[in-house]
Formats: sequence, C-alpha cells, structure tokens
Amino acid sequence: MLTIESLTHLGMGRASDGRSLIPRVLPGEEVAVSQDGTVRIVTPSADRVAAPCRHFKSCGGCAMQHANDDFVRDWKRDIVQKALLAHGLDVAMRDVVTSPPRSRRRAKFSGRRTKKGAMVGFHAKASDVLVAVPDCTLVTPALADSLPALEALTVMACSRKGEIDLTVTDAPAGLDILVETDKPLTPPLRIELANFAQSQGLSRLVWNDETVVTLNVPVQNFGATAVVPPPGAFLQATKHGELALLTAVEEITEKATQIVDLFAGCGTFTLPLAKRAEVHAVEGEPEMLTALDRAWREGHQLRRVSTEARDLFRRPLETDELRRFDAAVIDPPRAGAEAQIATLADSTIPTVAMVSCNPVTFARDAKTLIAAGFALGWVQVVDQFRWSPHVEVVASFTRK
Repeated sequence: MLTIESLTHLGMGRASDGRSLIPRVLPGEEVAVSQDGTVRIVTPSADRVAAPCRHFKSCGGCAMQHANDDFVRDWKRDIVQKALLAHGLDVAMRDVVTSPPRSRRRAKFSGRRTKKGAMVGFHAKASDVLVAVPDCTLVTPALADSLPALEALTVMACSRKGEIDLTVTDAPAGLDILVETDKPLTPPLRIELANFAQSQGLSRLVWNDETVVTLNVPVQNFGATAVVPPPGAFLQATKHGELALLTAVEEITEKATQIVDLFAGCGTFTLPLAKRAEVHAVEGEPEMLTALDRAWREGHQLRRVSTEARDLFRRPLETDELRRFDAAVIDPPRAGAEAQIATLADSTIPTVAMVSCNPVTFARDAKTLIAAGFALGWVQVVDQFRWSPHVEVVASFTRK
C-alpha cells in the first residue's frame, strides 16, 4: 500500500516509497500497485471525480480529468508560485482563468489506415498506440464532428503501414486542414482532394507545404481585425484563453503609445493594441509577418504597425533599438527569451507585459527583470489547456 504525497508539475503522483511516480492519482490517496503496474485506488481523495470523457483512461490527450476543477486550478497556480519561490520571488497571484470544455479550436490528430478504413485520434501517453476519440470533450464541436471526414482523408493520404498528422483549425469559414504525409501529391490525387474539400465545406486544404485548394478564406479574428494565418501557424489554443491574455496585456500597456511586440506571430496582440497605439511587431517567421502586415493594411481604424523579421534568440533587439518604446509585449516559446530579456533589463523601457507557456523559464526571466529594477506587480494563470499539465501565465512588470 502506498500513499500519494504530492504531484509533480506533470501531474504524476509522488508515492510514499520515495521512488514511485504514479499517473492519475491525487495527494492523500492510498493506492495498491500490482506487479504488472496496475493501480487500484483504495482510499480516494475528496477531490477525485468521474472523468467527463469516456476516452480518458486510454487517450494521452488529458492528464487531470480525475480531479475536480478547484483542485486543478489550485495545482496550476501552485506550480507557478513554486517556480517563482525557487528564485526567491513571492508575488501576488490573480484568479486563474480556465477555458471551458469543448473550446480547443485547434488539434493535431494522427491518422492510420486500417483493414476497414482508417482511424483518427490521439496517441496513448508515451506510446505509439493510436486511440480513436469520437466523443472528445476537449475540442470544439466542429473539430469533433470532423473526425469521420478526417478518416476519409486519411484513406486518401496515408499508406497502408504509415501514419499521417492532421492539424485541424476551427475557422469561421470552415475547417482549415494541414496534412503532413510522405505520400506524393499527384495530379489525380489533387483532383480527388479538391472534390473532398468541396464536399466537406473546408476553407482550406494544405498538403505538406503546398495548398491544394482554398474555397473560403480561413480567417481568424484578432480583436476586430481579420487575419489569414499561414497553414499550421501558431494560434492561442482557445478564443477564451486568447481574450483573457489580451485583456491582461491591454491593461498592462494601457498608458503606452509606442509598443514593441516581441515574438509577435500573426498579430494576436499587435493588431488589437494598434487600435490605440503604434506597434512594432518582431517575429522570426517571415510568413507570419506577411499575414500580419496584410491584415493591418486591410484593417480599419488602426494606428501604424511596422514589422521586422528577426531571430530574437540570436539577435535580440538591443537597448538603443528599444529606446523609442514605452512598453514591450513578449510571448516567447517554452525556452523563454533569455537573451531578449537581458536587453530589456538593460534598456530604459518602463513597462513589460510577459506571456509565457513555461513557469520555469518565466521565473528565470522574471528574476532578471526584477534584478534590473522592475517590480513584478501580479501574475495570472490562464489555463487554455484544460485537464493537461500545461500552464500559461501573463505578468505585469513596471520599472521602479
């Protein structure tokens, strides 16, 4: 018999034997583990609930559906607090914002052909076993309803023994689908795929790096501005989460008239902020900036937006380049932005709105800014990745 003492940041239970890590358990629970690794809950936690999705035990997409919402909320907030405390930082935490079920607007499914047709779904945790998820409670209804069509597409796109990736984005004009496969795009297949897209009402169908057909422009709205992202381009996971992050960023930068948006993507923050301020958007992927610039030029009542394609890991904006801005927005990948944070710390810029998807690198970068004279006003967890161990934060930094 083992007692679960705590959870890791990945949601694994630390057992009282000091060496076991057990999935889908909660602190305080007593569990029995058989020789084949099967776990039986002997004494359940008061925070344990029945998983809302019938695929939870087999699918690797979610890790925390066995815990109630209050527990998951507090656990994610604690992950961020512990990361900050590891650097000696104790700051005010705002209430966690959690996206509702069935709100994930983008998913990367895998597809395989079978003897009877095809299977589309997610992989089991740490496995190449593919699990069909017809009743997924995570993705939007449009994505869930698309699974039969994705199975038909898999038959066309996948070899008998291979596997394909299907990145599907819920767009107002119809699903936007990127197929990643090693099967060549032949002229007859192109015609077949175009007919398929027409029959399914897709907005766009892309085969590896080649657009097969665009029937309706796959627009996403950033604030009041319509953007057409490149195939597979980064989007915030849910509209709900995007709005929460944007609301926080707008609050932090509300007094700024000249803003630099670092790792700007297609303009998630740039375009809404341009309603009241001039914005310089810097991003490493030129095609994203092309989409952002086109959206700005076609937008309405936006102030000036300039763009710059630049690898901010190798060539961060230097202090003299930052001098003309009175606020910075920075939303780096999981590795953080150590080099760019260092130049922000050395600059005269008075306000930084930091968005991060990794509490560890966020805490490291926060310490750098604080050591340079910034005050960390508050931190907020925005949980777009419901039921997963993924944690996203937004924070306010002002120079003392």
